Amino acid sequence: MCAAVYILSTVTGYVLTSALLLKCPTLVHRKKRERFLGRHISHRGGAGENLENTMAAFKHAVDLGTDMLELDCHLTKDEQVVVSHDHNLQRVCGRNANISELAYAELPPYFCRLGVTFQRGCFCNGGDDKRIPLLQEVFEAFPNTAVNIDIKINNDTLIRKVSELVVQYDREHLTVWGNSSNQVVKKCYKENPQIPVLFSLPRVLQLLGLFYSGLLPFVPLKEQFLEIPMPSIINKLKDPNSLTRSQRVIAWLADRLLMRKALFQHLTARGIQVYIWVLNEDEDFQRAFDLGATGVMTDFPTRLRDFMNRKAISLL
Repeated sequence: MCAAVYILSTVTGYVLTSALLLKCPTLVHRKKRERFLGRHISHRGGAGENLENTMAAFKHAVDLGTDMLELDCHLTKDEQVVVSHDHNLQRVCGRNANISELAYAELPPYFCRLGVTFQRGCFCNGGDDKRIPLLQEVFEAFPNTAVNIDIKINNDTLIRKVSELVVQYDREHLTVWGNSSNQVVKKCYKENPQIPVLFSLPRVLQLLGLFYSGLLPFVPLKEQFLEIPMPSIINKLKDPNSLTRSQRVIAWLADRLLMRKALFQHLTARGIQVYIWVLNEDEDFQRAFDLGATGVMTDFPTRLRDFMNRKAISLL
């Protein structure tokens, strides 16, 4: 009887303490300093309105007032840091070669027309700018715009050179970097702990485990940005009739587990921003902000700006 009472009181105390600290995390954790706030984030510069990861796309997004540019980096054979999502140029340029195999001057231009990855059946027809830019050019052109960098490959030289550029252009307060690989994120943090990092995929899974076990309020977190997909959008990216029953169940379950308002509120109270990607329709924008997401990443920066204006969600 005494043992049962002890166990019950211990469990009750743990649950109550966890619930309290979930709501009030600053009782045990110092709130992370927000160097910038990303509400409106342009995915690859806005891949639905201009050719992805081009200077034209970035300029268009910045002119619209985007808070943050999201882009991807690779390293050329002559060790230039370039902005490109794919390591192989087949999809975007029609040349079956890896960026790492070519010098920067040898990189071919983009196609005039590219598919928009996160908008089924949509293509973007570009203008005159079809050139793969250097990361340095982005930093020089937009010195006051926050940049979200996806380090696309596990390459120590790439990580070091990106860090050097961030420091050279005094952008440690305007940059976040990372990758889905925990190994890459660890290397980024070790290379320059002054640049905030994203949660890797393994760390997202660990975060969920901590949240659902009630341990999250007790655990310190080094990351400052959580960047996650909204799993329900799979029904818009693929033909619903092509999805198997198991795929629909997995998407539903992942959505239930990830899209948790209590989790987002806890993280933002700790100074950790929550970005949801890649959303391109008003109903998904609305859901993300209703759940308490800090910001939304989109291929259509004009569409998101107009939505935010209608809903009086301020751009910074």
